Order: sequence, then C-alpha cells, then structure tokens
Amino acid sequence: MNSIELIDSFSEFKQLKNIDRPTMMKVLEDVFRSLLRKKYGETDNFDIIVNTDKGDLEIWHRRTIVEDGAVENPYEQITLSEAKKIEEDFEIGEETYEKIELESFGRRSVLAARQTLVSRILDLEKDEVYRKYKDRVGDVVSAEVYQIWKKETLLLDEEGNELLLPKTETIKMDFFKKGETVRAVIKRVDLRNNTPVVILSRTDPSFLGKLLEQEVPEIFDGLIVIKNIVREPGEKAKVVVESFDDRIDPVGACVGVKGSRIHGIVRELKNENIDIINHTTNLNLMVQRALAPAKISSMDINQDRKRIYVYLKPDQVSLAIGKKGVNIKLASKLVGYELDVYREGDEVGDDFDIDLEEFSDEIDQWMLDELKKIGCDTARNVLDLSEDELVRRTDLEEETIKEIRKILEAEFQDK
Repeated sequence: MNSIELIDSFSEFKQLKNIDRPTMMKVLEDVFRSLLRKKYGETDNFDIIVNTDKGDLEIWHRRTIVEDGAVENPYEQITLSEAKKIEEDFEIGEETYEKIELESFGRRSVLAARQTLVSRILDLEKDEVYRKYKDRVGDVVSAEVYQIWKKETLLLDEEGNELLLPKTETIKMDFFKKGETVRAVIKRVDLRNNTPVVILSRTDPSFLGKLLEQEVPEIFDGLIVIKNIVREPGEKAKVVVESFDDRIDPVGACVGVKGSRIHGIVRELKNENIDIINHTTNLNLMVQRALAPAKISSMDINQDRKRIYVYLKPDQVSLAIGKKGVNIKLASKLVGYELDVYREGDEVGDDFDIDLEEFSDEIDQWMLDELKKIGCDTARNVLDLSEDELVRRTDLEEETIKEIRKILEAEFQDK
C-alpha cells in the first residue's frame, strides 16, 4: 500500500463523515508520527505535509550539516560529505531535507497505520454524532428510510448518520418504503458500547408540539405558548394553548383560516383528530373544555381521591367517552384527575348502568342486536350473565363474547 492509497482511505472517511479539516489533519499527522517514532525513536526532526484535497502526503527528514566525524546524533545531524551527495552547494550549518518514502516503513507498518487511522476516524465520528444530536433532543428531523426491520426502521440523515425509529414510536397507520423521507422528533440519544444511538419518535407529544411550532408563527415567536399536550397517537390529541397577547385568539391562530394550519399536521399524523383548547386555571371550566364536544350538566370534585364525577344527559355520555374511550382518557390526563362519567340522575354505585347503544363505536351493531334479542339492553344486563349462558343463548362465538365483556367491564372500573 502506498501513500496515495492510505490518503485515499482517509479521504473516503472525510467525505462520508464530514469531520472538520483541522481535526482530520491532526489525526493523520498523529498516525504518521507514530510510524516515525517506531522506526526512528524520535520525531522532532521530521516534517509531515498533508494535502487532503489532492491526497498528497510527504514526510521530510530535516538535519543540520556538520563537519565530517562530528555527528553526535544521526537523526539530527549529517556530515558535510553526505550532504554534498544530496546537493553539491551545501555548507556546514545549513539544513538538508530528505524525503522519506512511505514504502520504507514496510507493508506491515503501513497496514497497521491504516487500521489505526480507520479506528481514530470512527471514534471521532461517534463523538461528533453524539455531540450533534445530544444538543438537538426535541427537534424534528427529516431522514430517508434505509432499511425496515420488524421492530425498528433505520433511517439516514443528510450526512449519512444512522437514526433509529422503533416500531413502538410509530403511529399505527405508519407504513414506510425504502427511500421515503420521514419526519420525526429526536427523543433521546443512547450510548451502546460507546456507540451513539439516536432514537426518533412520531408518537411523543413533543413531535406534535414541534409541528405546531413550525406551522404557527405565533408559537414560534413566543406569543402563544403550548401549556400541555396529550396524545393517543393516530387517534386523538388535545393541546392546551395560552396567548400572551390579548389581541390574539390562541385557538383560532393554531387552527388557521378554514383549518389551513392544522390540516397539514393532521395529515402528517395519519388523520389524528387534534383538539385545540384555550388554557384556564379554573378546574371546572378546564374539565368542560377537555370533555368537549360533550356538554356537562354538573360535576363533583373529590380532591382527596383526585377524582371528578361528571354528570351528563344520556345523549352526551357517548360523546364524553369517545371512540374506544379515548376522549375521556385524554381529558383525564389533561386535567390530572380521574374522570368518571355518569348519566344525569345516576348515583355512584351498583345502580350505575350504560345503554348498549352507547358502545356502538366499539361493538358492531349486529352484535348489539344479538344481545338485545335475549333482553340485554344495557351493559350491566350483559355482565350479569355468564359467558357460557351468553354463548348458549346467542349466535356469538366465545371469543367475541369475551371481547364484548372486556369492553363493557372497562366502563365499570372503580365504580
């Protein structure tokens, strides 16, 4: 391997990893000084000249000319007669420069130097990636899908750095293809065996927050502040915003004219339903806004148990609960209290019941009709019968019965 080949291998890493020139020059010089140290024992009288752009490397041995027989250190001095062999005009006291060919170090030493160079470059790259992304946690990045595995997707940024998007951090409706550009938020940077691993997320609430910041100039400028975000990725999200300027409507600014600002975010999040809520310190009002579009009749707040009992008209209960219970789940997270929903006039206790029709978003209508045929009009009617009896009296499969009971039982937890 000659000097050009060694420099070429350096240049490949430089282009790929985008490490700054001064750092790379220092690394390369250190590698060759190590070679010189092993062969000559010292390096003070050697000059290393590297041209990374052209791939040139030159090593020059510098020695002072002394009288014949007066050499004390052959690495620092050269006799006049030896110097005149290099150039006839040399005189005592001048310095000679002799070029050292890389081949003179031997093939084994050169290969070892290359391996050292590769190792140093990789270590530098790891440090660079860690520093770069550690300071960018919470930022949105765009990266290209490189490889798709069962549990995670590998993406490459514009510099070729590897980023990981775990399956658990993707929206249920996310389906990627190789070469596709994907946006995600940098969730964290882990160190595994001293190798930085950049973890991305599309489900983290901060992803929605950053998307809003990009789409809403008032948020970017600090005129509107996002107070809280809760999400059920791909299903629904609730965002609490507050304006520091009385002239700005925070909800209207986030939604935009005819939804112009929010529509792009909804598409990015696979049609996730986003509710923008005006911030308030009034707990009662906050609960009402969090449970929208349902209209609350009244509520009882239990501060000790951190629970709020919400009473609504029968036709509002299903709106408050939402599809698959998502609305009430997010509302509970938003206000920091467990919300229990009751039909107006119901009491907390064994008398509480829910009409089967209110589960039409979660249970197919033909299944509900089967249960009604045997006289089960409410959730408690169904739960009062055993699984065996329900299987025997209806045309529903055992697994279907178990799933229905599971959905109904979820509504009676802690009641």
